Amino acid sequence: MEPTSLTTERLLLRPFTPGDIPAVHAACQDPAIPRYTPVPSPYTLEDARAFVEDRCPAGWRDDTAYTFGVFTRDDGRLVGSMSLIQLKLAAPERQAEIGYWTAKERRGRGYTVEAAREIVRWAFEDLGAERLEWIAEAGNEGSRAVASKVGFRMDGTVRALIPHNGTRRDAWTGTLLPSDLGLPSGTPYLPYPGRDRAAGD
Repeated sequence: MEPTSLTTERLLLRPFTPGDIPAVHAACQDPAIPRYTPVPSPYTLEDARAFVEDRCPAGWRDDTAYTFGVFTRDDGRLVGSMSLIQLKLAAPERQAEIGYWTAKERRGRGYTVEAAREIVRWAFEDLGAERLEWIAEAGNEGSRAVASKVGFRMDGTVRALIPHNGTRRDAWTGTLLPSDLGLPSGTPYLPYPGRDRAAGD
């Protein structure tokens, strides 16, 4: 897919450019980002360059990850990064995973929720996705709060799903369907009648 840009009331979501390398490098010095994401630690300028100039363009080109830099519209400051990954947008799967990190200085202002809502709209309405998934290491309360505000339904805890820094970590997972937002879906959904029962009932 050709890289694209999206806008919200306060934000511009666009592909990263080489001029963003210093801001990405600075944001990823926050230890909370490598703690809960695959971002390397320590995070060097070369890591930022490889992310901006190599991995992000390759993801768009190869349809493996659509990554946006999230910036404020008024002053162009970096808010964070947001991606659709694990793309399976062809029939019959039509699904993807959302992932994000937010610069420490921009947290607590609703920016990540605002950006995620636009990514979700784009995925459902423009890309034809019929299922989005959110996965985070268990304990990542900030990421879960964003996903919940966007509308993801929490599905539970999956054992040992995430390999991170030499250990396997339990993960929280959530899903979002077009119908959760009142949007149509091209494929009918037939839920299991006992899906919401407690185990053993």
